[in-house]
Amino acid sequence: MTIHSKLVLAAGIVALAGVSAASGQQFRAAGPVERSGRTFHAKVCPATEGPLTARCFAHVVTDAAGNILTNNVTRNASPAGYGSTTLRAAYGITGSGSASTTVAIVDAYGYPNAASDLAVYRSTMGLPACTTASGCLTIINQTGGSNLPRTNTGWDQEQALDLDMVSSMCPNCKILLVEASSTSYANLGQAVNEAAAKRALVISNSYGGGESGTTSYESAYNHPGVTILASAGDSGYGDQFPATSPHVVAAGGTSLTMSGSTRVSETVWSGTGSGCSTVYGKPNWQTDTLCTKRMETDVSAVADPNTGVAVYGPPGGTRSAWMVFGGTSVASPLLGGIYGEVGVNCGTSGNGPYCASKLWTSGGTSAFHDITSGSNGSCGGTYFCTAGKGYDGPTGWGTPNGATAF
Repeated sequence: MTIHSKLVLAAGIVALAGVSAASGQQFRAAGPVERSGRTFHAKVCPATEGPLTARCFAHVVTDAAGNILTNNVTRNASPAGYGSTTLRAAYGITGSGSASTTVAIVDAYGYPNAASDLAVYRSTMGLPACTTASGCLTIINQTGGSNLPRTNTGWDQEQALDLDMVSSMCPNCKILLVEASSTSYANLGQAVNEAAAKRALVISNSYGGGESGTTSYESAYNHPGVTILASAGDSGYGDQFPATSPHVVAAGGTSLTMSGSTRVSETVWSGTGSGCSTVYGKPNWQTDTLCTKRMETDVSAVADPNTGVAVYGPPGGTRSAWMVFGGTSVASPLLGGIYGEVGVNCGTSGNGPYCASKLWTSGGTSAFHDITSGSNGSCGGTYFCTAGKGYDGPTGWGTPNGATAF
């Protein structure tokens, strides 16, 4: 079944169609209302919970008052936002991956409806079922047990987004969802280690925070042979950990315009993070000239809520609905799904050849859509925050043009 995005192109801006505030009870997003193009949106995880904690980088589309917009799909309608078929066409992904590959998602808190919500997304998108009963979907806590943490609506929404994006890019992959007990770097890092111990080939992390004090936790993101991705951020120019770890693939964000299955244009999403680390040394595979430490990012994918993706999950309470999401929380699991579809072990030891280093080796080739316009802040016009030909901070080497670079 082909799912077409219910988006309207108007004056070069993508506006949502067929979307309304949740009928009956309305649910407000956790963060303040922001605007991208004609679209209002808000962070679902508005703030960190204290020192050495992270927050998720998902943004949900809302009305001007901050009420989450939902789309009740009927028999003759598709969900608002880009669906699986459109996203695969945008980035030239044709394979489906293998059940021998496990893609892990690390998030905080429990998500009671994870399996049932994922079933609705995959069925609607024409993807094969992925259930806990079949062993395709496994949900564990940060120590590998089945006693799952308390729920949190914002992080539930993040997990719904992550599960749907991995499914879209690698429908045949197994999915491991690891739920940390809290948003502390200590607990999230333990969850990453657990995912690696469970032999995940890919681990996606759609969260982050400040770099200060993080060196004690960076080793959790260093697992040779495992592709570990981290979202670049959602507040514009400025670096974020764990995206600045030299052992991860830092995933930036774009604004993607599609017409059916045709990619029309792609520019920097103004909210994506980027920057030169103040903590982590420069990997020997990074070749940019102005940053003397780890430069963020490496590669990118759609993240602008104005050109957002369809997600099935909880707007609030106990029920679920179709919503539209953006943020670099889209980019990390989407790119993670592509890594899963390829199913390649990226390296074994030392500084490389880790997966990010392979992207830099392929940088500047036809393996990427080079993003050459847009900015995410003020940096004196340098590539730290300004797109240009070749490498730039907001989008890295660009977005995937097929899976060759992976």
